[in-house]
Amino acid sequence: MNPVFDALPTTVFETMSRLAQAHGAINLGQGFPDDPGPADVREAAARALVDGPNQYPPMMGLPALRHAIAAHYARHQGLALDPDTEVMVTSGATEALAGALLALIEPGDEVVLFAPMYDAYLPLVRRAGGVPRIVNLAPPAFRLDEAALAQAFSDRTKLVLLNNPLNPSATLFGRDDLALLARFCCRHEVIALCDEVWEHVVFDGARHLPLMAFPGMRERTVKIGSAGKIFSLTGWKVGFVTAEARLMRVLAKAHQFLTFTTPPNLQAAVASGLAKDEAWFEAMRAGYARSRDRLAAGLAVRGFTVLPAAATWFLNIDIRPLGATDDVAFCEALVTRHGVAAIPVSAFYPDGGMRHLVRLCFAKADGTLDAALDRMAGVARQAA
Repeated sequence: MNPVFDALPTTVFETMSRLAQAHGAINLGQGFPDDPGPADVREAAARALVDGPNQYPPMMGLPALRHAIAAHYARHQGLALDPDTEVMVTSGATEALAGALLALIEPGDEVVLFAPMYDAYLPLVRRAGGVPRIVNLAPPAFRLDEAALAQAFSDRTKLVLLNNPLNPSATLFGRDDLALLARFCCRHEVIALCDEVWEHVVFDGARHLPLMAFPGMRERTVKIGSAGKIFSLTGWKVGFVTAEARLMRVLAKAHQFLTFTTPPNLQAAVASGLAKDEAWFEAMRAGYARSRDRLAAGLAVRGFTVLPAAATWFLNIDIRPLGATDDVAFCEALVTRHGVAAIPVSAFYPDGGMRHLVRLCFAKADGTLDAALDRMAGVARQAA
């Protein structure tokens, strides 16, 4: 067994989902929406499946989708990308991350990571031979700190992995944070691997800023997006990779020997979806913002301390005012005694730190959120 994977424990996401099933709990832990996704995009996938073709599509992705990705990012983020040499389609964003790390890291290269982080990052970095240098971000703002970056970056740093917007903190890095990180990347000649799957799920009039657009970053950034997050179709696993042609050549070679390609009917449907007008994206964001506000207000009324949520499908509660000091124990009690599954944020910190935050998914139907709130009222009453 490879020790990187053999030593991994069962993820907290699987643990909480099993407990939710066993106790008939409402699952606000795992991040998937109740919404089935836009009907026109699903119908386009069905038509493409029946009408074909269904043989191997091009390894880099259907030309129609690659051109749609380039046009989409030009329209929404002002990026000028060559669809033939700077855009690739992958079987989800996790495959894109794994392929990029395998392609860009040699054994001994240092990789700067920010915690809280997606749980796949660390084992993928280690499997690729990278040496992780972890920078812990602190609530409620989860901002980058120049002194911490100076301590993490060195002449051995090869790559920095950034998730923006950041899950699980539900925060969005602004211009100052990104400009600071760009300066460190340029100063140390570091490649930035940007996991930007939540780029469209931002609220309150905010706009996602891609690190690729900052001075000096165009030629040193690998940008990853996800149709699953944009269209609430998490099972489709259609990812986007964009990078300067020199980087893309090696990224494509790694992709070739991982999944090679992605179902052509899903690619065709995503191509049509990316051409949707701005009104659709605004409505999608407004719908999730309404669900966020419904859950946040319900929690506050019931005595919970809710952190701001600027992006993603999640919000966090601070359990310290409830007299709790262990987020894992809190989540286990929440699912077994009160019938609501949540995720302890310490699971996103490799050192197990930050044990006072709990993540809840608000991308659910009103009835689901209201039922969860009714069950959680008992938690606050017991603490009082």
